[in-house]
Amino acid sequence: MRDAGLNRAIDAAGGVAQLARKVGIAQPSVSNWRRVPAERVIAIEFATGVPRDVLRPDLYRESDRAADAIDAGRAQEYTLLASLLASPPSQALIDQIARLSGDATPLGRAHAALAEAAALATAAKVEREYFSLFVGLGRGELLAYASYYRTGFLNERPLSRLRSDLAALGLERAPDNAEPEDHAATLCEVMAGFAAGRFDAPEDAQRAFFEKHISRWMGHLFVDMEKSESAQFYRAVGTLGRVFLQIESEAFAFVS
Repeated sequence: MRDAGLNRAIDAAGGVAQLARKVGIAQPSVSNWRRVPAERVIAIEFATGVPRDVLRPDLYRESDRAADAIDAGRAQEYTLLASLLASPPSQALIDQIARLSGDATPLGRAHAALAEAAALATAAKVEREYFSLFVGLGRGELLAYASYYRTGFLNERPLSRLRSDLAALGLERAPDNAEPEDHAATLCEVMAGFAAGRFDAPEDAQRAFFEKHISRWMGHLFVDMEKSESAQFYRAVGTLGRVFLQIESEAFAFVS
């Protein structure tokens, strides 16, 4: 029997098949759920508009929605990046991104460029692009892991250090998720949690986490996405990520 949060997401999406399509997974997987898996909460919240504390009240509090406007905006940026890095977007998400508006600021221009790229994209084309960039037949063009960017190898010391810091926050990898935790999508999701105030952690914990696990490498990943000859939609994602991380770095430096 499905719980109330999952039923709410299914209703908002227009059915099980539509929900599966919105988050880019197979319909049988959603059909077998009894509740929204922890690693899918953020993507489903973004795709359906159903708040995370409704989807999984055991993991999130209603007060998570009470973050101030700046932190709410930061959480939204990190959530969007996490969703796009974790899996290719559904057509519904692409259409939603195409409606983003921009302004004259660097971040506003990055939003406008991403919206323009989304307007020209289809889910099938972006899925092929994502496969080439991040999956590949043997490996993708880009390996979006902290260990690889910082050491040249996967599953190295940056991952073990990250696991210790995640454990201190009460976070651990879901049993059915084989993805190493130092994937860029996971790190963006953690930062979204910090921005939304979900963690019982010291005030300077998110700055320390950002500087230790993100600022030293993720900007290079986004630059590589911008430079990739096989990237079209994800070139604009790279620009958004690079610009946003620059803003984050400057903000953390200002308050340190």
